[in-house]
This record gives sequence, structure tokens and C-alpha cells, in this order.
Amino acid sequence: MNKPAREHHYVENVQEQLKLVQHLLEEQILAATVTHRQELPRDERHELLDKMLHKRHLAKLREKLDELHSADIAYILESLPIEQRLMLWDLVKADRDGDILIEVSDSVRESLIASMSREELREAAEQLDTDEIADLAPDLPQNVMRDVFKSLSIEEREQLRSAMSYQEDSVGALMDFNMMHVREDVTLEVVSRYLRRFDELPDHTDQVFVVDRDDRFKGVLPINLIVVNAPETVVGKLMLTDTIRLNPDDKAEQAAQSFERYDLVSAPVVDEDGKLVGRVTVNVVLDFIRAESESDLLNQAGLREEEDIFASVWKSAQNRWSWLALNLCTAFFASRVIGEFENTIQQFVALATLMPIVAGIAGNSANQTTTIIIRSLALGQISQNNARRLMLKELAISGLNGVVWGGIAGLFAFFLYHSIPLGLVMTSAIVLNLTVGAIVGLFIPLIMQKLGRDPAIGSSVMITAITDSGGFFIFLGLATIFLIH
Repeated sequence: MNKPAREHHYVENVQEQLKLVQHLLEEQILAATVTHRQELPRDERHELLDKMLHKRHLAKLREKLDELHSADIAYILESLPIEQRLMLWDLVKADRDGDILIEVSDSVRESLIASMSREELREAAEQLDTDEIADLAPDLPQNVMRDVFKSLSIEEREQLRSAMSYQEDSVGALMDFNMMHVREDVTLEVVSRYLRRFDELPDHTDQVFVVDRDDRFKGVLPINLIVVNAPETVVGKLMLTDTIRLNPDDKAEQAAQSFERYDLVSAPVVDEDGKLVGRVTVNVVLDFIRAESESDLLNQAGLREEEDIFASVWKSAQNRWSWLALNLCTAFFASRVIGEFENTIQQFVALATLMPIVAGIAGNSANQTTTIIIRSLALGQISQNNARRLMLKELAISGLNGVVWGGIAGLFAFFLYHSIPLGLVMTSAIVLNLTVGAIVGLFIPLIMQKLGRDPAIGSSVMITAITDSGGFFIFLGLATIFLIH
């Protein structure tokens, strides 16, 4: 497949590609089923025709897969039931296995790796750069990693050791070693000759890194300056020294913020001794941001890990158990709170219909606060200096919202049950419960971060539990004091 044709397919709607592949798979499965179920005697001509049809369907699928980008194939594999996924995986060319394994989600990668032999896994890993092998390493069997390690050159082994030594959320884990660097004392003509030695430049090469004889980082030379300046110009006169540089031990979130703030395409990674050890590129940063966003969504919902949507019922259920168990406990606690006010509810039945309003609006308000706080923590905007001011602001917002929406709810209760005291109790309960929601919505993420945990983990589950129980207690407690005689 020539390059222009492949580029054309990249811009097509991946949903359409998925539908087409699913249709071809269904045709293949149907043809195989009909042939398998045929009970009548068949002559050689019929058998030959069946084989030809079978090969034709396989050829169509292979041709389609050859046209698709590895990321599109990964998306399609994630969208197929396991049986069809493995059937399609067997049709993918062996020289693309590594690229696709890097692209698919962790949960789907598990199912693909489980279907591959040791030799297939080794060959797939050997197709990748060392930084990509490091990403894949946690999912590969140890014997495969030993085989891969033996097949690498000494330099590549050192790079792999280095990449695997960094924590998952560090710049070192995002770093790659495929970069261009030159000395500061050479001319642009020498740089141009050096670059022309390569068939193609590494992806996202917008600048060449400048180092001294000891590989200490000195600055960057943008590619456009190489083109527009005279060949005899020395690199040292053109290089930019006031530039962003990252450390391997920096948090990946900080690097992502730098890329977003300064519109970076690539950035050098420099160690404590000032030596250039790698680079980070925008595509890797985007992948990290996407993965973090997905992780935050899962954590807020109380899911332990990313879930293969076609995984077994048992495995998916286990993934959801931990926070469901906590939720059940909090629900029992809330029910006991209501039970303590059983006599109050019996005397004023209207309370039972109004309780969910008090709990629901506070839970929603608290989740809004938590979302703002988690985002601000991720951007590094909250510090000890401004935390108190932020708390006062959230309390003021909850107070204002409580008066406005509590007043509306109080009027609603009055018109329904013609009781001014009930309307006032409704308004007061919402004001107080929104205040509780603001406090827990603010402090749960801050406490989680203080404990070294992801601020998003289970936040919505805990907030719902507190605002439900707190809302029932406040509403029924006020009702007991002011309505029951």
C-alpha cells in the first residue's frame, strides 16, 4: 500500500472503519458456520469453492487491516467481543504487532498477549524503541523480557534499564531516546550534512539539541533557523539558551502543564549533572493527559482499574466491588439515620417525600466543588497561602445557593402542604446541607492528596454518602425540633 493511499484512510471516520470490519468478520463467521454445518455429501468442486470463499473473506479482511493506521486497529480491537478480537488479531501482520500493543488499552492488551506465544511476543517487542518496550514491560512475561533484553545492543540495554527505573508518573517514564543533538562549535553546513544522513528525522523533531563534548545540554537550535541562515554560521551564535528543560524525576503532570502553557512540540530532558539524557514529545504528553483523564473518571466512579467492556461478567463485577461495598455500608448508615426519626416521619408523612430533595441538591453541589478542586490541584493552583481563601469562597457560594434554591424548595413545600414551618425547615435544611457539601467537597480531595493518593479516588462515592446521611439527619432533626409537638 503506497503512502498517499494510507494517508487517505487515516482521515476517514474510524467508526465507519469499525462497521466495515465488523461486517467482514460477520461474513467470514457466517461462511465458516455454513461450511461446518453442511451435512450433505460434497464433491471436491464444492470443497474447493468453500476454501476459495474462505480465503477471499480472509483476504478482504487482511487488505482492510493493511490500509488502517495502528491506532485505528487498536480502537477496532477494543470495540470487538473477545472471540472476534482474537480472530482479527491473528490476521494482523506480525511486523505491526508491537505498534498495536502499545496503542491498545491495558485491559485489552492483556487478552491479546495471553493469545500470543513467547516467540511472537519477543518479535513484537523487538519492533519497538526502548522507551516503548519499557511501557510494554509490565504486561510481558519475565521470560519474554529476558529474551528481548538479550537481543538488544549494550546502548539499548542501558536505555531500557534507565526507562524502567523511573516511576510511572515521572518525566523519565515519558522520555524517549530518539533525538538529534549537535555540538555548539560546528557550522550549520555540518548540521545539515548530519541531518541528511538519516532517511527521516525522528517524529516531532522541531529542534536540534545542542551539547558540549561531555554531552552537557547547552541549548536548542530550531529547525527553521537551520534553513534560513547562512551555512557558515556557527551553531553557538544561533542556539536558544532560555528554553524549557525537564528533569527525569519531575512529575509528568508538570511537564504536561509546560507543554500546554508554552505550546511545546518537544523538550529536552536533562539530569542533575546537566547532561542531555532524552526528550519528551507532544504526542506522548497528549497520551498521558488522556490516560490521566480516563483514570480520574474511573476513580471518581469508584472503579479499581480500566475495564475491558467485553471482559467476563465475573472479572467486571470484581472490578466494581470495592466501592459498591463501601456504598452499601454508607447506605445502611443512612437508613439507620432515617430509622432514628421514624416517629417524626410517622407524624409528618410529607417529610418522606421531601428528604431526597435535600440530599440530592447537596450531593450535586458538593460534586461541583470537588471537580473544581481536583482540576485546580492538577494544575498546581492550590497552595497553603490560598487554601483558606478558597474555603471561604466555597462556603459563600454554598450559602448563596442554599438561600436561593432552598428558598425555592421551601416555597414548593409550602404550596404542596400549606405549612409555613415545613417550608422554613426545608429552606434551612438545604442551606445547612449545602454548607456540609461544600466542606466535604473541598476537604476530601485535599486530604487524599495529603495522604499521597489520587484526589479523585472514590470522591463522588464518599461525597454522596456524607451528603445523604447529613441531609437526612439535618432535615429530620430540624423537623423534629420545629414541627413535632
